[in-house]
Amino acid sequence: NRVKNWRALASRYDKHAVIYRGAVVLAAILDWLK
Repeated sequence: NRVKNWRALASRYDKHAVIYRGAVVLAAILDWLK
């Protein structure tokens, strides 16, 4: 059960990391286009 909880947390964190990276890349592109 503990492993299952850890995996859920890890996958949730991974999704947030992907979203965060996407936001950073988008901000960099918008800044570059100015």
